Amino acid sequence: MPQTLSQLFLNTVDSYPKEDLMLHKVEGDYVPVSTERFAHQVKHLTLGLKNLGLNPGDKIIILSENRPEWVMADLAVLCLGGMTVPVYTSLVPEQIRFIIDHSDAKAVFCSGSTLWSKVEGIRNQLKKVKHYITFESDVSSKALTMDQVVDQGMDLAHKKPDLFEKMALEVKPDQVASIIYTSGTTGEPKGVMLTHHNFLSNVKSLCTIIPFSHEDTVLSFLPLSHVLERLATFAYIYKGCSIGYAESVETVAENLMELKPHIMVSVPRVFEKIYAKVMENVLAGSSVEKKIFFWAEKVGKDYGEKKVENQKISGFLNLKRRVAHKLVFSKIVQKTGGRVRFFVSGGAPLSKDIAEFFYAMGLIILEGYGLTETSPVIAANTLENIRFGSVGKPIPGVEVKIAGDGEILTRGPNVMKGYYKKEEETREVFEGEWLHTGDIGNLDDDGFLHITDRKKDLIVTAGGKNVAPQIIENLLKTNRYITNVVVIGEKRRFISALVAPNFEKIEQYARDHSIPFQKRRDLVQNQQIVDLVKNEIDKATSSLSSYEKIKKIALLERDFEIGKGEITPTLKVRRNIIESKYKDLIDSLYED
Repeated sequence: MPQTLSQLFLNTVDSYPKEDLMLHKVEGDYVPVSTERFAHQVKHLTLGLKNLGLNPGDKIIILSENRPEWVMADLAVLCLGGMTVPVYTSLVPEQIRFIIDHSDAKAVFCSGSTLWSKVEGIRNQLKKVKHYITFESDVSSKALTMDQVVDQGMDLAHKKPDLFEKMALEVKPDQVASIIYTSGTTGEPKGVMLTHHNFLSNVKSLCTIIPFSHEDTVLSFLPLSHVLERLATFAYIYKGCSIGYAESVETVAENLMELKPHIMVSVPRVFEKIYAKVMENVLAGSSVEKKIFFWAEKVGKDYGEKKVENQKISGFLNLKRRVAHKLVFSKIVQKTGGRVRFFVSGGAPLSKDIAEFFYAMGLIILEGYGLTETSPVIAANTLENIRFGSVGKPIPGVEVKIAGDGEILTRGPNVMKGYYKKEEETREVFEGEWLHTGDIGNLDDDGFLHITDRKKDLIVTAGGKNVAPQIIENLLKTNRYITNVVVIGEKRRFISALVAPNFEKIEQYARDHSIPFQKRRDLVQNQQIVDLVKNEIDKATSSLSSYEKIKKIALLERDFEIGKGEITPTLKVRRNIIESKYKDLIDSLYED
């Protein structure tokens, strides 16, 4: 049983020889990478890094899109005894410079010319970096290629054939494996130090409750710089899954059809988009098609509810479910490749309605919960134990309790060592062994954990009412006229919202209703368009309490952007930035 990630690698190489441990696109076609090839690259890249003068404890940056080389570089650093510092590709050069400099990194892996251009602009400021290594050739004369480093490793292996395994086995469970910088919804990023034991405890726990198998093909598209996709990758490798890499977020739908995966880890936004697309197609259909769809959806939900509650399912309901699948669900399932056993959702709250909708179709979404600081999983739904609207029960070995103010506290072997070079911030988040998550929630009578909101995001109105903005925002994000929304109301008399419209749908509505416009500003300032969006919001939030309902809205000319600091690379809203940037617009909503 492996005790470190380097041992996990050695175990997989011995246990799961296969021709397609990884799959990636080359000139338009998916090409396999065998276990043998994967092991060769990791082994000799490790030795090549050693030959460059890099040692255990050194920090090494990876700035790259998802691809086999990302994982090879990661495991090479880990087998060396070093610390991987992943960086989001969406960050601007100054943010990248901060992480490289703050982490004291001695080497930087960079995929190709596009990302190298970001590094090139800050390279002269990076005094601690000794080596730059690119995954692709002909990127820069100032960088080595990965192949060149592998060649150096092969030379060293020839001279010292036992060196690699000796190095890999010398790594200790309590060594820091990675420093992952939180994207930070407030303040500057903090480097979360996670040990080999942190990661591996999470992998082992998850694999006892969620069935990953060497027979599974998985689709990887969340950034590997995100702790959730990274942990999932370790779990895939641990169980010998075949990992296929999406070309980009934009091609996920196409890649699903090509790879026909059994498993995919995602964030709620992807499921929200699928749901919105399905509903858009349904509403554009004939009255007969609508009736068939909504009948099938009801049948699916009735069937799903009984299945989740382990109730007896009648023969008649089984028959209706088969008819609903043939007429409706099969067409939607086929667009995921037709082989999905389950999806995993994390990173943000998933709407209960969407989870039930997918389950009705036979597509199971296992929602979980965690933090970068917890490696990351704290709780998860499973195939046998699922409750919609919850994030599941705490995983084996992990404990959860609710503080007096509703904050979720957790402890376990997955909890971080601390923040790099930030001792005071580390002390602030710990209460003995218990980590303050910063999230508000509760445990129900059956032990399922429910998340209400971020503690810092809770809105307290001028009337003293507590409002959880994420719950309201999640109700609205699936609307066909809305791309994004931020709820406002801290110390205000009522709740309002900034709305980034879906301009494709808004423009079509304007044309259909003879509303003149030349640019987006014309649309967002048109009262008829504002009324349209407000009416959609009112319908979606009709079940909320009066103090939670949105009284006024302002339409924006664009969606929030990572590059402008308005959202994090994981698409979490930076409320303080948005409220500051749009202060005048927000104030105008409260002038009357």
